[in-house]
Amino acid sequence: MQQDVDVIHNAAASRFEATIDGLVSVAEYRRSGAQMIFTHTGVPPQLQGRGIAAELAHAALEYARAEQLQVVPLCWYIAQYIHRHPEYAALVQAKP
Repeated sequence: MQQDVDVIHNAAASRFEATIDGLVSVAEYRRSGAQMIFTHTGVPPQLQGRGIAAELAHAALEYARAEQLQVVPLCWYIAQYIHRHPEYAALVQAKP
């Protein structure tokens, strides 16, 4: 089931969020200098299978790209998303 997902960047909480049916899905990170370290992506069980995690990952990685941040995908989902979308692989590589 695909739907439009409104993802917001909650910088104060260091996460990207999507609220659907009153339930919050998140892609959490922490910043360290020019690094954006992704630590957890979570979607409530009732919302799984709708592509919400992918929308969160996409928004988060687009933000990292726009801000010229290096991505450290400690979260398995973000790492898997990058593997499936090689256009983001350069964000993971160390900059010279």
